[in-house]
Amino acid sequence: MKWKTSVTLSGDLLESIDSHKEAGESRSEFIEGAIRAFIADKMRKEQNARDLEVLNRNAARLNEEASDVLEYQRIP
Repeated sequence: MKWKTSVTLSGDLLESIDSHKEAGESRSEFIEGAIRAFIADKMRKEQNARDLEVLNRNAARLNEEASDVLEYQRIP
């Protein structure tokens, strides 16, 4: 479902939107796509930060396990 809303943008931003949107694409479609991409990027960065936190919390144990595996694979 789409909702109509009003947003005030600066003239230079509108010019930039007009110069970057596809032929036949409305400003609304362009802005909606840009916001969706921004939110997806933000969510991805937040997930990456959570993943990095988990990795850092477990780094010592993970490094020890990797070292054990490499030692096991070593040819005498």
